[in-house]
Amino acid sequence: MIFKGIKKEYQGEYITCYSIDYETESGGKKIYEMISRDPDIKRQSELNEKKPDAVIMIMHDGAGERILLNYEFRMAVGERIYNFPAGLIDEGETLCEAAARELREETGLRLTEIKETWKESYSAVGFSNETGAVVLGTAEGTIEKSSSEVEEISAAWYTKAEVRGLLREHRFAARTQAYCAVWAAKD
Repeated sequence: MIFKGIKKEYQGEYITCYSIDYETESGGKKIYEMISRDPDIKRQSELNEKKPDAVIMIMHDGAGERILLNYEFRMAVGERIYNFPAGLIDEGETLCEAAARELREETGLRLTEIKETWKESYSAVGFSNETGAVVLGTAEGTIEKSSSEVEEISAAWYTKAEVRGLLREHRFAARTQAYCAVWAAKD
């Protein structure tokens, strides 16, 4: 595909809708609709040469025997799903600062160790250029209700056996489901 141009179609409070004009290998025209957290994309390089928009926290307890999951109402699908704690990175925040803040806001827990950080990946590559970077680590403390008035989140620790049951019976965010399936299969 050859990038020909991009046009802003709609500016929302958090999301901007764009139409991207491409030329196919056979010379045809393809208009692709997408959304972005970036309100001012003008060039092809701006589609993918950017800092991560969000942080995703994969947290285990100190013994590595349990994993932290949020059961939260997601407005776009109108139901509760299982998901890792996650959130947008504020202007001027590092990835690790955002992880600690979001974890505290969503669960009340304290980030105690960062074992790894992973390069950002696309959240929904079929229709958005939003990216999130993973922070893998441990957390401790007492789980508390989310401090956000607009988020309905119930956080809890789960064993591998409990996660296997959840995977059979409940909907998950795709990234969370994939990681949990692999993690829960190991014994």
